[in-house]
Amino acid sequence: MSYKWTYLIVVLGVSVCAQNKQILYDFTDIPQALIQNPGAKINYERHFGVPLFSQVHFNAGSSGANVYDIFSDDGRDINVKIRDAIFSMTNNDYVVVNQQLEIINGGWRKNETTYYSYGLYEELDVIGYFPKDVAVLAWEGNANYINESFSLSDVNFKGELISVIHFGINKEVNKKLTFGVRGKLYSSIFNVHSTNNRGTFTTRLSNTGNNYYEHVLQNLDGTIKTSGLASLLDDENSDPSKDIKKIIPRLFFSGNFGLGVDLGFTIQPNDQTKITASMLDFGAIFHSKDVENYNLNGSYTFEGIGLVFPPLLNNEGTTPYWENFEQELDENVKVDTLTNNYVTWRSTKFNASYKYSFGEKVGNDCNCLNTSDDDYQNAVGVQLFSIFRPKRPQIAATAYYYRRLFDALRLKLTYTVDDYSFSNVGLGMSMHFGKVNLYGMVDNLLQMQNISKAQSVSLQLGINLIFDTND
Repeated sequence: MSYKWTYLIVVLGVSVCAQNKQILYDFTDIPQALIQNPGAKINYERHFGVPLFSQVHFNAGSSGANVYDIFSDDGRDINVKIRDAIFSMTNNDYVVVNQQLEIINGGWRKNETTYYSYGLYEELDVIGYFPKDVAVLAWEGNANYINESFSLSDVNFKGELISVIHFGINKEVNKKLTFGVRGKLYSSIFNVHSTNNRGTFTTRLSNTGNNYYEHVLQNLDGTIKTSGLASLLDDENSDPSKDIKKIIPRLFFSGNFGLGVDLGFTIQPNDQTKITASMLDFGAIFHSKDVENYNLNGSYTFEGIGLVFPPLLNNEGTTPYWENFEQELDENVKVDTLTNNYVTWRSTKFNASYKYSFGEKVGNDCNCLNTSDDDYQNAVGVQLFSIFRPKRPQIAATAYYYRRLFDALRLKLTYTVDDYSFSNVGLGMSMHFGKVNLYGMVDNLLQMQNISKAQSVSLQLGINLIFDTND
């Protein structure tokens, strides 16, 4: 395996926040709310996102140590801080990066009860669980861990870059129920993942007497599956511009395609109460092109190299010790390169919310573009979010306050509790100037003075054109 593969695995393992868009969810002044819930209740006639600028989203976070824990200028030795970080985390801690760029987005109303929407976006999603046993062994060595086993199962990561073409139908069944469905076609630009690994490494007292210790690799069974990467990494001196030229056609013609569906609904028992829910990315991608999988399997006990000293001292020739060790290892621990097709399931997401609106209603004499589905100036609500991940679901809970300010400005203030923090305060704003809609959202406002202390960061912004019934 080339150094590029080693570098890639290290980066994915240690440098890769959930895809929770709690500020955007049910913020129906913004058309992108339909992506979070195809059954959101909206009333505009049509919308168009400015290509490449309708939604730019970046989200990253760590449930364990943060940047400040390692690189703070506090006078402590960095090696001590790294060791403390390693031992403070567990194998359930993770680091995640999620990035989305909306290339095309739009929609139009067919009639009073039906709204169609469409779009194309690319998404990068990477999650790496902290390999606690591997990290301790690499940092501490095995001298202080005689008869203790280090598990390969801690190695668990997943990364992919995909494009998504989607088309949605939003249907108002009656005044109290709106339902939506969105179909998705996935094109995988590249995928790499390694999950469900097993096996142990143990140093123990020797049973044979040939050496004081023996090192045991037992029941190793590990796999790294990839698609779309081999052709990008086959040339160690590749030109990045050429790699980009390879990637762009894969937005549509990667050969590794998949299908998915989003579902959502809104129930509005009365003018002031709204209940919503959505299920996103229920689907799979089928990988059959440019596939390379690496499988490690076997067991091996190593008791050290027994040097034959008299021949060595008398210059009577040498024994190929290293070659013999390599041969024994290769005979007992197999590393195979396979090209078997495989399937990856998307990380399905669930949202649910309750909203109560109150305060003065917008009058009929208002000449502003009313893009929201209710006319009250204030609203409070709660939202629950969950996403399936390789080890366990990630869950978040959000409370929020929504406010209309003037005719052109709508604000949403959120407080979120999740795996990252109990102090995540976010703010989103949607500004409307005629037909132009500008919006921006940011999380972790309390950490803005020193972002290195933040367990997660999230940023969204975009530009849309929204048209009402009079345009």
